[in-house]
Amino acid sequence: MTGGRGEYDAARVTEVEGRELMRKRPGLYIGSTGVGGLHQLVYEVASRSVNEVLTGGGGCVDVTLTRDGGIRIADDGPGIPFEAAGEVRVGDGLETLLTRPETELRPDGRNTVRWSVYGMGPCAATVMSSRLTAEVRRGGVRRVQEYARGVALVPPVTAGPATDTGTTIAFWPDPGIFDTVECSFAVPAGRVREVALLNRGLTLSLTDERPAGGTRSVSFRYPDGAADFVALLDAETERVLPEVIAFEWEDERMAGIAEVALSWRSAREERVRSFANSAPTPEGGTHEDGFRTGVAAALTEHALRHGLLKPGGPGLGADRVGEGLTAVVSVRLDRPEYDGSTRGRLGGGSHRERRRRAGGSGTPRQLAGPPPGTGGGRHRAHHQGHGPGRELIDRRAPAADAVPRPPGTRARHRAPGDGRLRPRCRRPGGPRGCRPCPARSSP
Repeated sequence: MTGGRGEYDAARVTEVEGRELMRKRPGLYIGSTGVGGLHQLVYEVASRSVNEVLTGGGGCVDVTLTRDGGIRIADDGPGIPFEAAGEVRVGDGLETLLTRPETELRPDGRNTVRWSVYGMGPCAATVMSSRLTAEVRRGGVRRVQEYARGVALVPPVTAGPATDTGTTIAFWPDPGIFDTVECSFAVPAGRVREVALLNRGLTLSLTDERPAGGTRSVSFRYPDGAADFVALLDAETERVLPEVIAFEWEDERMAGIAEVALSWRSAREERVRSFANSAPTPEGGTHEDGFRTGVAAALTEHALRHGLLKPGGPGLGADRVGEGLTAVVSVRLDRPEYDGSTRGRLGGGSHRERRRRAGGSGTPRQLAGPPPGTGGGRHRAHHQGHGPGRELIDRRAPAADAVPRPPGTRARHRAPGDGRLRPRCRRPGGPRGCRPCPARSSP
């Protein structure tokens, strides 16, 4: 270029990295500077707490929206030691977690819980907050350290004795970065419940101290995981909850563990929610494709065995068995790979076909073998019709027809309410367990 106002050369390039870059371009790290960005800060800190609890002991993580505009996240884990205190720890100490992105520290694993697609960890809250306080209760001692806009103000100091263990991080989002520092309650509450549903036995709570009428709080703990998730989805539309089939298996071909729960309800639309390491995958991916393939194959096999389909005819495709289906597909992978930077679709290049085969081979075995004591699994098959008049029919397969489950798999069966079968239909030839005729008043 020639001289003048338009001249541009290396002398005009300013190199910005690390903390300065995060504060200058926050959208690259948390998505936005609006209320959505505040939610991401909550998720990044909470994910660290959940992982610490799940791997180090404990079972509870509490998120609190404080009266002064802060956000406090506490857990009852073993407590992450401060490196400056000279404590020995396998892995990174708290100062490192608070000042370096987790993406630089460690890769995902099947035991890693992700609350968001960004994976920055507590570092995002440290850098983008006007103030952050970290408290660790460990070894009978309580230590505290304070940060301002990503910089430690003082070394960790001993603040007294501790009667329990755990880590508490409180931060106040920087109004110089965010359009608003008022975090909502409903959106984090939905995500807190979602993570609790995907991690059986974990207790998560959210408390809001800000309302003038008094504190509001919610707490979630689900012993049946994905099965509880499907039951809650069905409860949104169904007066009589359908039975839920739930199972999980580990397969080294996909380098992880898959957990699936499903049911068929009276509504016609399909609802499938999928997750990878607890992070939602709204665009689906190889895990969801494998599940659909497996369900279609299992129901086709069942229909052929019981004469509901003609041998040699077309099988049941995923589009046909999806009518009325509610399902949650959750995988925990050692090395999750995604299609695109937004991580909305699970992919995996060389792992794609292995995950598809793993999902397709595990699902049919589980569906074909009904859970013990239930008298059979609830399956559906289409008649050989076409168009809007195509009809769904229910059948209950005798337990003697069950296909043995592969070693190492575990199946669970959930029947909402008292678990009893519905009354036999009054229609001649009506299938056992179908929805009662409208003329009947009893449930």
